[in-house]
Amino acid sequence: MIKNIELRAADNIRILSASMVEKAKSGHPGGAMGGADFINILYSEFLNYDPSDMNWAYRDRFFLDPGHMSPMLYSVLALSGYYTMDDLREFRQWGSVTPGHPEVDFKRGVENTSGPLGQGHTMAVGAAIAERFLVARFGEWMAHKTYTFISDGGIQEEISQGAGRIAGHLGLNNLIMFYDSNDIQLSTTVDDVTSEDTAKKYIAWGWNVSIIDGNNASEIREALKLANSSLDKPTLIIGKTIMGKGCLQESGENFEGKTATHGQPISAAGASFKATIENLGGNPENPFQVFPEVEELYLNRKEELLKFAAEKKKIEKEWTAENKELAVKLERFLSGEVPDFDFSKMEQNPNSATRGASATVLSAFANEIENMLVSSADLSNSDKTDGFLKNTTSLNKNDFSGAFLQAGVCELTMASIMNGVALHGGLIPVCGTFFVFSDYMKPATRLSALMELPVIYIWTHDAFRVGEDGPTHQPIEQEAQIRLMEKLQNHSGRNSMLVLRPADVVETTVAWKMALENKKTPTALILSRQNIKNLPVENPYINALKAAKGAYVVVDCVGTPDIVLLASGSEVSTLIESTDKLKEDFKVRVVSVPSEGLFRSQELEYQQSVLPAGIPRFGLTAGLSVNLEGLVGENGKVWGLNHFGYSAPATVLDDKFGFTPEHISKEIINYMKLNL
Repeated sequence: MIKNIELRAADNIRILSASMVEKAKSGHPGGAMGGADFINILYSEFLNYDPSDMNWAYRDRFFLDPGHMSPMLYSVLALSGYYTMDDLREFRQWGSVTPGHPEVDFKRGVENTSGPLGQGHTMAVGAAIAERFLVARFGEWMAHKTYTFISDGGIQEEISQGAGRIAGHLGLNNLIMFYDSNDIQLSTTVDDVTSEDTAKKYIAWGWNVSIIDGNNASEIREALKLANSSLDKPTLIIGKTIMGKGCLQESGENFEGKTATHGQPISAAGASFKATIENLGGNPENPFQVFPEVEELYLNRKEELLKFAAEKKKIEKEWTAENKELAVKLERFLSGEVPDFDFSKMEQNPNSATRGASATVLSAFANEIENMLVSSADLSNSDKTDGFLKNTTSLNKNDFSGAFLQAGVCELTMASIMNGVALHGGLIPVCGTFFVFSDYMKPATRLSALMELPVIYIWTHDAFRVGEDGPTHQPIEQEAQIRLMEKLQNHSGRNSMLVLRPADVVETTVAWKMALENKKTPTALILSRQNIKNLPVENPYINALKAAKGAYVVVDCVGTPDIVLLASGSEVSTLIESTDKLKEDFKVRVVSVPSEGLFRSQELEYQQSVLPAGIPRFGLTAGLSVNLEGLVGENGKVWGLNHFGYSAPATVLDDKFGFTPEHISKEIINYMKLNL
C-alpha cells in the first residue's frame, strides 16, 4: 500500500508537470518527470516547516537549482496546498504566480529565484552557513536542514566547485543535496560532455556520498535518513533517474530517456501526451487533478507538520523564557531591523584611501554589529575587509562562533553564497573583492537585484590607478556596467541596486550608513586603492550626509555658476584642485555624485537645484565617459577613459591619461571657450 501511494503521488507530479508544459506550449517536462519520486518523498516525509506560517525562521529550506524544472516544484507545492490547479494551468503566462523559472515567494514555499544553473544550490550553501551561524549563538534547539536539488547542468557549472569545496571544508552537516543524474542534457547526452567521477569529486571535498536509484522511493527514503544523521559532513545523494519517466509514443512504445523531452512539450518531442497521461493513471481530457489518495497523503503530512511546528515553538517559548536577553537579540537579528550604530562618532584618518576608510567602519562593526557576516575572495588584506576580520575569527568546521567567511578565490560562488545568507534571514551579508573582478560576480549580483536582497558588495581598487598591475586589474568599463543596475528597476519599482562611489573618507562613512540602512536592494560600495584628499568642507560628516540624495554641491560660488563640474570618487578632489586655475575667470560649482540612480530618484526640484538647467556641465570619470554623459547632457562634456589601461605607477598613469588638475583645468577652459 505504501509503495502504491508513493508511486501514485510521484505519477501525479509527473502528470501535472507534463500538463503544465503541454498547455503552455513551452517549458521543460522531462527532468521534472524524472525527479518527481525524490521531490514527493522529500515533501511528504522529510521537509519540516509550518504550513500556518511559511515565513517561520526555523523551517527546513528547499532550494531548487535547475529552475527549468519549475513544473516539478509547482506541482509538489500544489499537492501541499500552496498553488491551485488554475495556477498550474497559467504556467508561464502573463501575471501568473507560476513563472517559467521560480521566483522567490516564501508564502508559497519558493525559497529562491533560480534559472542560471549552479546558483540555486550555492544559495543553499549560504542558507546552511546562516543556520550554523545562528545555532552557534543561540543553540541547537533552532537547528534545521537545508535541502537542495541539482541537475547535470548545475554540476557542470564552474560555480559548483566553489560551492562543493566550501560546504565540505566547513562540514555543513545540515546541507543535503539530491543530484538528479539522468544522463541527458538539453542538446545532447552527458556522456558527450564529461566523463568525470562526480562521487569521487565530492568525496574529495569532504562530502558524504550515496548513489541510489532516484526513482525508487525506498532507496530515496533510506538515503535521506542517512543524510539526516550526518554529524560532520554535507551529503550528496546521486539519484540515477529517467528523463521523461512514463512517456509513451502513441503506439504505446516506451519514449523515456530522450534528449528531446528536456526542453519542449512531450508531444513536440515525439511522445504522445494522451498515451503518457493515461500510462501515469491520469485523465488526458482533464489532467489538472489531484488523485484523492494523494490529496489525503498530503493532508496527513500537513497535520504532521503542524504538530511538529507546535512542538518546536513550545521549545522556543521555553528557551525564550530562560534566556530573555538572548531572545531579544535573536528577535532583533531575525527582524532585519537596522542595527543601532552611531556613524557620527567614526574617526577616519584624513586624506586616506576609501578602502581604508571602509576598513575603519568595518572594524567598528565587528565589535558592535553581531549578526554581520563578511567574506572576501582571498583579498581581505587588500580590499580591507580585514578591518572586520581583525576583530573576529573565520568560520571553521565545528566552529561558527566567528563572523568571517574565507571564501578563497571564487568570486561568483562567494556572491551567490551571500544571496543564500540573505534569503535565510537573520544575518547581514557583506562580501568584497577587487572591482575588476565584479565581472566574475555579475550573475549573482543580478540575482541579488532581482530578488531584492540586501547584500552589500565591497569593490575596491576602483580605477586605472591600480597602476603597476596593468590592464587586467584596472577597471575601466566596470562602473558603467554596475551603474546600469541603478537604471534597471526591480519588480517593486525601485532602482535594482544602490551604487555608491564615495569621494573621501567621510563620504565613505556615510556610504556605509546608507548601505546598512538599505534593506530593499543590494548595495555596491566602489572604493579607491589610492589616498584621496578630504573634501574642503566645514562639518564634514554633516555635509557628507547630503550624499543620501545621490548628488550634492560640495564647492559652490556666489550667485549662478558659469559651469558645474561633477564627478564621483577620487575625481571629485581632482576637480576641486582644478578650480584653482578657473576661479579668476569663471564662477564654478563642484558636485559629488556618489549615486546617479539615487539622484535621479529625487524630486525634480532638488535635481535642478544641484544641476541648474542651461548651465554648462563638465564631468570627470576614471571610467568610461558614459558614466556621466546622462548627467552632463547633450551639450556637456565628459573627460573619461575610453580605452584599456597600462602597467605603470598610478601617478604616471594620471599624467599620461590626462587626469591631473592641470590638464583637467585646461580641458574645462577649452570647453568653456566653446560655450561663451
